[in-house]
Parts: sequence; structure tokens; C-alpha cells
Amino acid sequence: MIKQHLSSLLSLVLLALLFSSCVSNKEILYFQDADTYKETTISYRENTVQPNDILAVTISAAIPETALPYNRNASSSMIGSLETMKLQGYLVNPEGFISIPVLGKVAAKEQTTSELEAAITKQLETGGHLIDPIVTVRVINAKVTVLGEVNSAGTYSFTEQNISVPQALGYAGDLTINGRRDDILLIRELDGVRSISHIDLTTANWMENPEYMIRPNDVLVVQPNRAKVKTAGYVGNVTTIVAIASFVLSTAILLTR
Repeated sequence: MIKQHLSSLLSLVLLALLFSSCVSNKEILYFQDADTYKETTISYRENTVQPNDILAVTISAAIPETALPYNRNASSSMIGSLETMKLQGYLVNPEGFISIPVLGKVAAKEQTTSELEAAITKQLETGGHLIDPIVTVRVINAKVTVLGEVNSAGTYSFTEQNISVPQALGYAGDLTINGRRDDILLIRELDGVRSISHIDLTTANWMENPEYMIRPNDVLVVQPNRAKVKTAGYVGNVTTIVAIASFVLSTAILLTR
């Protein structure tokens, strides 16, 4: 009789633990209102240059030889991998300047790459350096950091001008089943200001927010969901629960013989 009561009690405990670790569809499905989402125009934007950015700056002219002094490592033999380009690039210092051969210090902070191209072009022309110069500027060390309940947390580099939050999470192998999809933290440092915002991936309407597009150096933090928090510290998964229950049941049967 005692054995039956113990068995029933342990079964109830096992069921309670299993239900406490369950996750509903509403917690794990992305863009749940996608059927009601209205077609919208995508607005692309240029990111502003920040301290610690590495820029690739190329200056050319109608007579190529005249532009050589204004380029760092202009020899074609120096062209290599992206990592090599970073070593050869222009690092934006904490004050927001880069140093270009002949021109010297050039202000880059809080300008888009297009604005910086125009500023360098004007400086070359008004200073009598080059006639009709062509300047291209590109950020070559853009990166995003993804932490928390994802399959491959880490820092990921990207070369595109714009990537979205779902793309960044894709770099990290997507959220685990224990990742909270309705409250992802976005930590952003932009133009000397740090901000934290919250992202809800369960709704499609969120894609219209400015936070949908990643900026270089953004940090995404995926929090654990309720099921993960409840099981943290005492049970890790269903296998663990079953093992613990089986051990307790076996011990109880031996003690009541």
C-alpha cells in the first residue's frame, strides 16, 4: 500500500516537473501575425562612422600616378584578404579622426561614408592636390555580437552595408528552444550614446521599427525563457528529470521492503 502511494506521489511530481518545463507555441514561433502584415517599403540608411572603425579609403584621379602619394600601401601586390585590408586600413581614433597621407588628420566621426567621401574630395580639390579626384570610403570591420540562448554565441563580422536582426541571429545559428523570442535586448553605442532597446520577434509589425536593421558594434542578448529559468540549477532536461525520479522511486521501494 505504501509503495503504491509513493509511486503515485512520485508520478505526480514527475508530471509537475515536465509541465513546468514545457514551452507554448506562442513563446517559440516567430512573426505570429505574419498573415496580417501589410506590404511596406524598405528604407535603407547609411551608418555613421564611429571611433575604432577601420576604413578602407581609396583615392584615384584621371592620371593614376598623381594619386599614389595619397594612398596607403597603393601597390597592387599588397591587395589581399579582408584581415590584411584591416591592417592596412585607417583606424578612427577616439577623437574621431583618421590620418591620410599628405592630407594629414581628417575628421570622420559621426559622418556617413558618403559624407566622408565628399569631404575628402573637397579637401583634395580646394587644396590644389588633385583635379577631379574620385574617393571611395568603406567600413571594413563591421561586426555584431550575439550572446545568450543561441546555438553559437560570438562576435560576427559582416561586409554588407545593412543587415537585419534576423540575419545577425542567423549568424549565431538561431535561438535555442530555450531562448526568449519576445524580449531580446539590443545594446547600441552610437555617436557617443549607449542605449538599450527591446525586440519582440513574435510579431511581424516589429520589422517596421528602426531597430530592425543592425548597426556595426551592436550587441544582441537573448534571454532564457520561463522554462529554462525554472529548470536552471536543479534539472537540465527531461532525461535528468526521469533519472532523478527513477532513483528516488527505487530508493523508496528498497526502504519499504
